[in-house]
Amino acid sequence: MDWKTFQALLSGVNKYSTAFGRIWLSVVFVFRVLVYVVAAERVWGDEQKDFDCNTKQPGCTNVCYDEFFPISNIRLWALQLIFVTCPSLLVILHVAYREDRERRHRLKHGDQCAKLYDNTGKKHGGLWWTYLLSLIFKLLIELLFLYLLHTLWYGFGMPRLVQCANVAPCPNTVDCYIARPTEKKVFTYFMVGASAVCIVLTICEICYLIFHRLLRCLNKDRPRRGLSHSPSTCRCHHKLVEAGELGLDPGDGKLQASAPKLTPT
Repeated sequence: MDWKTFQALLSGVNKYSTAFGRIWLSVVFVFRVLVYVVAAERVWGDEQKDFDCNTKQPGCTNVCYDEFFPISNIRLWALQLIFVTCPSLLVILHVAYREDRERRHRLKHGDQCAKLYDNTGKKHGGLWWTYLLSLIFKLLIELLFLYLLHTLWYGFGMPRLVQCANVAPCPNTVDCYIARPTEKKVFTYFMVGASAVCIVLTICEICYLIFHRLLRCLNKDRPRRGLSHSPSTCRCHHKLVEAGELGLDPGDGKLQASAPKLTPT
């Protein structure tokens, strides 16, 4: 996997993220991706080769390994990192859609017409919901993979000895030994701890996003003073403005001139 390309792609999310989102992305790349690429892959690189069983029965070692490791830890973490970062791409796609819509609007109505979006990356309207849903998806994916990791190996520990019983073609109960179990246990706890930190940051960001939205709604409902309206000079905004998408300042004279009857959300 080309992690450098993956990092460059997700670095664009920083422009549209909150402070918690930037910290989350830093934790993912420093404490998860970097540790995964530099150390974790080497620790688990020889797991099947050094999985030693006290039998010479052909195929018994392979089925015992598959019995205890239905999915390799290292591959499960790779899937987790991919799936947990993919929801952030929804925000980039939504912003790209806004920018393209703004470009087509300018080509159609000219540069003199008011903009559809004061800031295409500002989290208002549909982009706010996209950002919130991406956080919820990330939270659910993190919890799901932690549950899988805990369920598949009966906890987050790494035993020294595992026993295969009643598993064909093994003739009887077979003792198998895992290579470097203590080292693998340390890395497992580290990756689980980093995932827990990301879960806490995601929950904090969700709470911050909702709290900030509620404050904005309360401020919007307060009576406004000193607002004067002037005749409309741009007819293109009468049918193109989406509720909550503009994010324009209601006191801006340009907005009053171009869309005097709009109530910003």
